[in-house]
Amino acid sequence: MKKPLTLLAVALLCVSCAPVANTTPAPTASTSQPAASAPVSLSANSGPQAPGGTVPATIGITWDQASKDNAVEVAGKAMADFARPTVADKQWANDLARWLTPQATADYSAVDPANIPASRVTGTATLSVDEANGFGVMAAVPTNAGTYTVQLLRTGKDAPWKVNRLTPPAS
Repeated sequence: MKKPLTLLAVALLCVSCAPVANTTPAPTASTSQPAASAPVSLSANSGPQAPGGTVPATIGITWDQASKDNAVEVAGKAMADFARPTVADKQWANDLARWLTPQATADYSAVDPANIPASRVTGTATLSVDEANGFGVMAAVPTNAGTYTVQLLRTGKDAPWKVNRLTPPAS
């Protein structure tokens, strides 16, 4: 009698541990889009970035002539180091890295300088300054292969300008 009772106890224990079947019907696919939880935010020049927000400030970074001069200098020097298609890969990458953001250093590490059409800077960089953004600027740098666009970034007013992107001429 002990054996059938033990088997019954084990069977009941197993049944009580087994998952219960789900009898809830599966949700049907809906073709309607969910409602937005907040209105769409606009860009900094067209309105707030977040509902109820304000246009972001430059957080104390204002443009002055020294900032502009430094940006022009870095853009020109970075482009001069970039536009050297005859330099050995390792030397080219090491020389260019001093001007680059960490992301740009990674992005340009695989570039073969022999594929760069520009071989010299032919003039001074000119800036396209957004007075509301003291953290970044675009520079146009003329070369013998056309005008490159250089994106420069900095993390603070006294932080150095770093190149984030060198974009070749459109044509």
